[in-house]
Amino acid sequence: MKVPICKAALTGAVICLSLGGASIAQAGTCSNASLKGKYGQTISGQLLPAPGVVIPQNGVAMSDFDGNGNFTQTDFVVIGGTPTNSAFQSEIGRYQINADCTGTASFHYTDGTVIDLALVVVSEGRGFRTVVTSLLLYGTAVPANIGSSGTRVINAD
Repeated sequence: MKVPICKAALTGAVICLSLGGASIAQAGTCSNASLKGKYGQTISGQLLPAPGVVIPQNGVAMSDFDGNGNFTQTDFVVIGGTPTNSAFQSEIGRYQINADCTGTASFHYTDGTVIDLALVVVSEGRGFRTVVTSLLLYGTAVPANIGSSGTRVINAD
């Protein structure tokens, strides 16, 4: 009687593993459309402009992704304890999401500032995480250790 029970348990385990693998593969399929709508986010980290110099940075932002690789963002950032502006600032950017839910995003400003990001889509598009991969301030490279975490607050129709 033990042999049929073992075979049944083994068969059940194989079926569960097979179905679980299919779900994981399907859940990992992303595209630009995976980010669509408004996402509130926190931004935190440090600027590292010279050896031994660490300047903290924190901020909040509202990003609006169109599902086609473009986004707008309104943010308020504090660097070294001082707000960078007296009010929220607006930017536009581009993003590219790969099938494995990793991707990139970037902002290009008219003053020569460029911010490049690596990102991952999480929770089936309900959130994302970023890290700055390159920061050019007014055309000058500045080392940075800055990341953000965003959560969808409004779905796009």
